[in-house]
Amino acid sequence: MESLTEIIKANKQGQKCGVYSVCSANRLVLEAAILQAKKDNTALLIEATSNQVNQYGGYTGMLPENFRDYVFDIAADLDFPRELIWLGGDHLGPNCWQSEPADQAMDKSRALIRAYVAAGFTKIHLDASMSCADDPVPLSDEMVARRAADLCTVAEQTAIECFGQSQLVYVIGTEVPVPGGEAEDIKTIHVTTPERASHTLDCHRNIFNDSGLQQVWDRVVGLVVQPGVEFDHTTVIDYERTKAKPLSQFIKDVPGIAFEAHSTDYQAPEAYADLVEDHFAILKVGPQLTFAMREAIYSLAHIEDLLIPESERSHICSVMEDEMLTHPENWEKYYSGNEDDLRMFRIFSYSDRIRYYWGSESVEAALNKLLGNLDNKEIPMPVISQYLPDQYQAIRKGEIHNNPRSLIHHRIMQVTSNYAKAC
Repeated sequence: MESLTEIIKANKQGQKCGVYSVCSANRLVLEAAILQAKKDNTALLIEATSNQVNQYGGYTGMLPENFRDYVFDIAADLDFPRELIWLGGDHLGPNCWQSEPADQAMDKSRALIRAYVAAGFTKIHLDASMSCADDPVPLSDEMVARRAADLCTVAEQTAIECFGQSQLVYVIGTEVPVPGGEAEDIKTIHVTTPERASHTLDCHRNIFNDSGLQQVWDRVVGLVVQPGVEFDHTTVIDYERTKAKPLSQFIKDVPGIAFEAHSTDYQAPEAYADLVEDHFAILKVGPQLTFAMREAIYSLAHIEDLLIPESERSHICSVMEDEMLTHPENWEKYYSGNEDDLRMFRIFSYSDRIRYYWGSESVEAALNKLLGNLDNKEIPMPVISQYLPDQYQAIRKGEIHNNPRSLIHHRIMQVTSNYAKAC
């Protein structure tokens, strides 16, 4: 099985190969991603983000070692070898502590890096691009690079202390898109210029060398840039390879490094192949996976309304709405409009901030009840055709079973399969 470094090298040599990164902590999503990798006989890159998993638990309540064990337990349940799972840390830096002074935020960032590396995460996105409370806005590339080198030094020391050597690979960059998509309406996106990308690389390379990290530079495999893809609540900016051609031409001559493309969710299937061919060899996906999962679950809720007496139903849609209204902190800063707009965004926004609520006690209980109700009831095929037509066809072809988990997995795998085909 190829390593990530080998995949990047092959991509730079003109082979149409890459890797997609699953950025999610949702169990159904991770199950589907593992089933996809198992089907394709490939390794799987799974990443946790700093606000999702950190030394304080993040919004999932998981430390890095908890997330590792959680993923490995799911893999074991699905008979997928843990050695074929690559774990990555995304946006590792001051992201969670931007409101604090830089010295304090960087101390926490060093602890964050140590926790991830000690837990066995091997792909590290060094993201020091954000300004802290006492920083200028924006930070200079030089300051971003110095902080990245600082965090890289901590990562290397931790790897050697814990494992006797470092096999870490790194992703760097200063033009880092907002995690989870834009909070406001977008019309166009400015593609990173070759000059900007070159300056970022030069700054990091020089400062890494000055910091005694010359040998580590050979393990920098990715540069985060903006290829011209993004999404907001209701809009997707599609990839236009002609606009990214100068950027694609530039990276050809940079040894060992390809581009990492964030926010590639919701692109057309052919766009992923174009991105990989244009040396955006690492494709990040997250919200679209839970978006597809929500589509399947809400379709199953309609099916439940048809088949189950009202007193026995999960009422999962209303339970979710109640949970989001009771705890609005994960969406109210991001959505605006009248009550009808807000109701629509809470459920259907591409940014999918509903994903923060699947782990709540009330929603999890409702989901388990929904799945249990439909597990115990044979769903008539014409009903599946009405609400989940693609999954209906898959059942007819013998590709999946007629049970709720298979229906959900298949809907999520319609997303992962597009990435897998491109990579």
